[in-house]
Formats: sequence, C-alpha cells, structure tokens
Amino acid sequence: MPLTMAGIGESNLIKKVGGKEEVRRFLESLGFVMGGKVTVISKLDGNVIVNIKESRVALNKEMASKILI
Repeated sequence: MPLTMAGIGESNLIKKVGGKEEVRRFLESLGFVMGGKVTVISKLDGNVIVNIKESRVALNKEMASKILI
C-alpha cells in the first residue's frame, strides 16, 4: 500500500519506490530505500511528515503515493 495510507505513529518497511528515474533518485537521496524504516509523524489531506533515518521529511501526496510499504 502507498505511504499515504499508513497510520500516524506506525513504523513500516519500504517495499518499493516507484515513479520516474529522477523521482526515485531524489527519494533515495532523502533515505527512502527498499528495506528502510519509515514512521508517519503527521498527515494532512494526503500530505505527510515522516521520520526516516533520524530525520523528518515532508512529502506531498503525489510523492508519498510513489513509496510503497
């Protein structure tokens, strides 16, 4: 399921990062890699703030939907 569907406070493993090559590269540079642990901190209208690799990252709905958990 996409990251936008995760519950707040849930810790999940990333199974796949989709999208075009440049989008995947950008997300991987932020730490969104297969097998990585991601926790949703906050959600608003599909936009999410997540904790990944001890950093907080804000993603819009479009980017978050490309990350499958």
